[in-house]
Amino acid sequence: MVSPPNEMGVFQRVIERGSFAAAAEDIGVSPSAVSKLITRLELRLGVRLINRTTRRLALTHEGEIYLDRARDILRAIESAEAEIAVTRTSPRGQLRVHAFPTFAVDHLAPALPDFLARYPRITFDFLVTNRSVDLIADNIDVALRVGRLDDSTLVASKIVDLTQVVCASPKYLARYGRPNHPSDLARHACLILSHFPGANRWPFRIDGELAQVEVKGPVAADTAHMLLKLAIEGLGIIRFGDNVVASAIQQGLLEPLLKDFQEPESFPLWAMLPPGRQRTPKVRVFLDFLSERFGPAPWRAKR
Repeated sequence: MVSPPNEMGVFQRVIERGSFAAAAEDIGVSPSAVSKLITRLELRLGVRLINRTTRRLALTHEGEIYLDRARDILRAIESAEAEIAVTRTSPRGQLRVHAFPTFAVDHLAPALPDFLARYPRITFDFLVTNRSVDLIADNIDVALRVGRLDDSTLVASKIVDLTQVVCASPKYLARYGRPNHPSDLARHACLILSHFPGANRWPFRIDGELAQVEVKGPVAADTAHMLLKLAIEGLGIIRFGDNVVASAIQQGLLEPLLKDFQEPESFPLWAMLPPGRQRTPKVRVFLDFLSERFGPAPWRAKR
């Protein structure tokens, strides 16, 4: 069955060329095939579009109306296809990105001007939150997540391995002392990032074995920025990714603790995508940029 846009195209070609034979030659079919297609079109519409004589073809009133509309529609189709063709080679359009606040504010925001200078036709709509989202339902192009992956239906691209660091401020250590062993944490105030499962059990390597040490403290929160500020103010000990605490450590606002017991397991930072999105140019160049900018873990180089 011939689609309506194809019928319109043949109809337009017949009128422009002035005969079924000339139109058929252009299209690469027989004149009878073109004649039958126009007849079927007229039957489907219930009106005559062309008056046929032995010498010429003449449009009816309805044919003139149909030709005008057909030209508009065919131009719109041509324009849409040209625009799609451009997007295959020139990244453009909106990227909807889900990111947790610490990474979005501390790392993505400073990097975005460089990305947008490269790709000025890309725009962003950020969903910055610690809560989990449904990438399909929320129409997310790229979601940044840390740790183990639970949804096997999504496409995962690893950006960098993050290292967990236990640290406290000089103010806190001067007042309460420095823990020398993970078991000492039972006597200390620990600030807990509450949105992670098992957030009050911190892993350490003790005598070659992995041990989970239960911690507690005066404040739990679902945002690392708040707990980071509280730790700098001397309220307690935190355990965060090195991307969160590196700057404060470099400035002397925090001091790493229990390095000899640090669990060597890294926590990958993933870019998660719905199936098929990785093939679009705007997503592909954004993933490349994330790997280029954050793959080397630039926060470590500043130490």
